[in-house]
Amino acid sequence: MKTTFSTLGVSTVLLDALTAQGIQDPTPIQAMAIPEIAAGRDLIGEAQTGTGKTLAFLLPIFEKVDPALPKVQALILTPTRELAIQITAEARKLAAYAPLHLLAAYGGQDIQGQIKKLQGSAQIVIGTPGRLLDHLRRGTLHFDDLKVLVLDEADQMLHIGFQNEVEMILKRTPASRQTLCFSATMPAGVRKLTHKYLKDPVHVAVPAPTVTLKDIEQFVVETTDRQKRYDLFAVLKKERPFMGILFCRTKYRADALFAAMSQEGFSCELLHGDLTQAKREKVMKAFRKMEFQFLIATDVAARGLDIEGITHVFNYDIPADAESYIHRIGRTGRAGEKGRAFTFVAPKDKPEQRVIEDGIQLRLKHYNFDRPEVKHTTPEPKPQVMESKSARRQQNIAKNKVRAKARKK
Repeated sequence: MKTTFSTLGVSTVLLDALTAQGIQDPTPIQAMAIPEIAAGRDLIGEAQTGTGKTLAFLLPIFEKVDPALPKVQALILTPTRELAIQITAEARKLAAYAPLHLLAAYGGQDIQGQIKKLQGSAQIVIGTPGRLLDHLRRGTLHFDDLKVLVLDEADQMLHIGFQNEVEMILKRTPASRQTLCFSATMPAGVRKLTHKYLKDPVHVAVPAPTVTLKDIEQFVVETTDRQKRYDLFAVLKKERPFMGILFCRTKYRADALFAAMSQEGFSCELLHGDLTQAKREKVMKAFRKMEFQFLIATDVAARGLDIEGITHVFNYDIPADAESYIHRIGRTGRAGEKGRAFTFVAPKDKPEQRVIEDGIQLRLKHYNFDRPEVKHTTPEPKPQVMESKSARRQQNIAKNKVRAKARKK
C-alpha cells in the first residue's frame, strides 16, 4: 500500500494545510519518523537538510500540543537564527489551519517582546541555545508542561560550540519529555549526547548522496590563489546563473569577495555572523524576493537555507570535508530542480578535494572555460576588519588534519 500522510495518521486539518502548500506525498524521512514520533518514542533522525525533516517533527508536534493549555509544550532547538526563522515560517503555515501559539526566540530580537509572548500563551517555542538560556536565567521561560523537545541540526549545534548550553537546557526540562534529535551526521559528540539524554531511541536514516546530490551537476575549477577571483568572474559570466550562493571560509574572505564582486558590477550581498540580526534578516528577505543575484556567505548559511530559484552554488573556498561540501551544494538542486555546483581548487587544496571525492564517492568533473589573462596589477579589494590570528590558527589546524587524513589514504 502506498504511504500517504493520511496513512501516517496525520489529521484532516493538517492534511488541508499540506494540500494548501501543494505537498502531496511524504518524503522518506517523514514516512519513517512520523509514526515513531506519534507513538511517543524518542528518535534519532539522520538526514540532510532538504529532505523534509522539518515537517517530520512539526506534524506530530502539532498533533501532540493541547491547544487549550496556554503553556510551552514543545521546544525546538536550532543552531542558527536563520534556521529558527525558517522553521517558524513552516510552523506558521500549519498554524493557519491548526491554531497554536508560536514564539521564535533568538538573539538580535527585542527580548521584551519575547517575554510578553511567553507570559501570554506561547505553546511552541523555536529558538537558539543562547537566547533560550537567557530566558531561563531571567525566569521568563518554564518547561513544567513540556511534552516534546527537538534538537535540530545537532551536529552543527555541537560543532559551533553549543554543547554546554544544550546540556544546560536539557537539564531544565522534565524527565518525562519526548526527545527528538535530527542530525546530518553522527559524530562522537552527538552520539554521546543521545546516549545520555534519549530513552531507548529508534534510529531512522536517509542516505545523504541519494537525496542531496542526484540533481546537482558538480565541477571542479582548477585555479591558483592569485587567479581565483578572475576565474570566478569568468565562470559566472559563462554560466549566467539565475541565482547563486558563493561560500567562503571566513568572514574576512567573504568581505573581500563582496568588495571585489561589487567593484566588478555583480548584484550581490553578504551573509555572515558579524552582521546584525536586523541586517541578516533584511538580506535573506531580499534574497528570497530575488532582489539581488548572488549571496556571498560563510557556512552559517549552509544549514537550513531553503530558497527557491538557486541554480548555482560556488565553493570559492573549498570546504574541509565531504559533510560540509554536501551541506553547501545542497542549497541547489532542490524540490526536483536541477542545480550546478563549482568548487575552486588551488594546488594546495588537492588533499581536501580527494577527501571530498572519497566521501561522496564521485570524481568531480573538470570544468572547461576560457581562462582570462590577468597581469595581477590590481590588488584584491580588502575589507576593513582583519581576520583574527585565532581564526587563522584554527583554520590551519583544520586544514593540517585534512591533509594528514588524505596522506594516510
